[in-house]
Amino acid sequence: MAELMTAYRLVEWGHSPELTYVPIPVPGEDEALVAVAGNGLCHSDLTMMSMPGEVGSALGWHMPFTLGHEIGGTIVSFGPLSATASAEQFTVGQAVVLVSANSCGQCADCNRGMETLCSSATTGRGYGRDGGLAEFVVAPVRDLVAIGHVDPGRAGPLTDAAATSHHAVARVAKYLQSADSSVAVLGAGGLGIFACQILAALTPARILVVDRDPVRRSLAQERGAHQVLDGIDRSTAKALREASDGGVDVVIDVIGTDDSIIAGMRSMRGGGSFALVGSEGGLLPKSWFSNFPQEAEIFTFQGSTRRDVAAVAALLGQGAVELDVEVAALSEVTAAYERLGAGSLTGRIVVQPGR
Repeated sequence: MAELMTAYRLVEWGHSPELTYVPIPVPGEDEALVAVAGNGLCHSDLTMMSMPGEVGSALGWHMPFTLGHEIGGTIVSFGPLSATASAEQFTVGQAVVLVSANSCGQCADCNRGMETLCSSATTGRGYGRDGGLAEFVVAPVRDLVAIGHVDPGRAGPLTDAAATSHHAVARVAKYLQSADSSVAVLGAGGLGIFACQILAALTPARILVVDRDPVRRSLAQERGAHQVLDGIDRSTAKALREASDGGVDVVIDVIGTDDSIIAGMRSMRGGGSFALVGSEGGLLPKSWFSNFPQEAEIFTFQGSTRRDVAAVAALLGQGAVELDVEVAALSEVTAAYERLGAGSLTGRIVVQPGR
């Protein structure tokens, strides 16, 4: 009889997740078994909990599955390794994080480093397949990223929140190479705080952060913001233009509401870049001519690439990025999600199964 472990699983569409017992997984070919030290919680998990079955089925998801896609842990064992598996740099007992975004590694998009466009990205660990809110998880060797002496029990948010922020910053950094350039980060939650730190590490730009929460604004200043503003409202765009000598070169919107999109568009100078990261479903009302900055690049995306995960792990190892996390036990996961949904967290919350 297979040995069992505790896992937090979606067992039926439209129903709350449950703590239950499932067999400890066995790694297959070119896979590793990882003991989960910590799994970061994400707003997208809350979306999955209320997702209609027809939507999940269209994405290729199958019930039941274990939630959790921000995973840090230690390698327990390997399955059979083929000649193409690059496992030489990994050893049993090594601390790793697991790349959150799924990709096939073989299609044209993957081959050009655009894994966020891979058609396999809609299904992965914690979203359609068993994830990290359990004592153990299996993952392809290609999804492992070594983290050196970093605590794997706190490092899970590197794989999604931090990596997603890095993906945005890496795309816009070309606009922020002078000391008089400026960038507005709209939202100072988990992603926004990571964006501040990565911007400070990779660019000389003046960093402006907008958030309604005074605690988050204070943390943003500690993590690299040069100026913080209360918002988002009708005065935000004007305040940002005044703080940036006529308009910011870049906007990174990690909120994604009507108000944040409009404020971001109207605060930009021409020829810059707008990165829409937040997924709150905002639209851009009125005409494109009155809202879009002239000659500007506007883009959106979901997730990140392996390069992003490796890059933020390196920044963490160098001390350029701090992990603002609090921890909870697996038995406390329901309450932790309630706090996440209520918006009462400043940083990220990580569930540690062994706690």
